[in-house]
Amino acid sequence: MNFDEGVQFDPGFVAHISAFVPNVEYLYTTIDRFRNFSQKKSQFKMFYPKLIKLIDDYIAFYLGCMLWASAIKSLKNKPILNNFCAGSEYNEQETVSEVNFVSMFYENLPKDVKYYMGKDFALDEKKLEILNNYKAFLIENKGFTELNTTDDIKLPANFKDLKDADLVINKIENVIESGNLSELYELYSEIL
Repeated sequence: MNFDEGVQFDPGFVAHISAFVPNVEYLYTTIDRFRNFSQKKSQFKMFYPKLIKLIDDYIAFYLGCMLWASAIKSLKNKPILNNFCAGSEYNEQETVSEVNFVSMFYENLPKDVKYYMGKDFALDEKKLEILNNYKAFLIENKGFTELNTTDDIKLPANFKDLKDADLVINKIENVIESGNLSELYELYSEIL
């Protein structure tokens, strides 16, 4: 990646994620159309692998955003390019609404899996930690509305100091090429 002119707000993650809220709402709207419970179960089972990939990718995306911010902060006072949030009015409730939705959905997923599939589903504590930290990261940075340079990035106090920004940048570059966002989980311990 070339940072001569500045750094991209999004290094390329968005090309590899689907909108979470509309997809989940579509799933449950589809399930609710059926009156017969066995049809509801069948629909849930059919959507389940896609649902798991969606949640895994979305939480990995949140982790990737925090990793990207930590890495580019080390570049010192580089302009942030294509930040569509910059200059907007900050509204905390609106800013965290999506991550709140993802968190609530993830925390309720074991109940739905049990109800529709009769199976146990264990929550991953790391993913819960990523969700909580991403929310704090969004709030601390006021939804990126005041983010113009890398020096403007605020990292929550509990984030670890990044030891190797190049390692993170290279991994992010590889993940963007492959499209496999879940590979970002390998870098979890770099910041949390």
